Amino acid sequence: MAIDYSKLRNVTARDIVRALKRDGFVLSRKIGSAHQKYRHPEDGRRVTVSYHGHGSRFPTGTLKSMIERQAKWDEDDLMRLGLLK
Repeated sequence: MAIDYSKLRNVTARDIVRALKRDGFVLSRKIGSAHQKYRHPEDGRRVTVSYHGHGSRFPTGTLKSMIERQAKWDEDDLMRLGLLK
């Protein structure tokens, strides 16, 4: 089932970081103050979060890249992590 990104329109950088940490990702490095790279220690997945403040929101394409391509989450994962209700 495809993820409905209209429901994720208000997801902030802080929300994504919290979900990554709940899923076991750890901060592997920071690039300046704008990008944070997270890595999953068990399977090696990597996610780069463009972090321009706690309340910054992402364009749909960026959000889709972080969720589907990098973190490899599906709709069930988003519900489990509290990003979808």
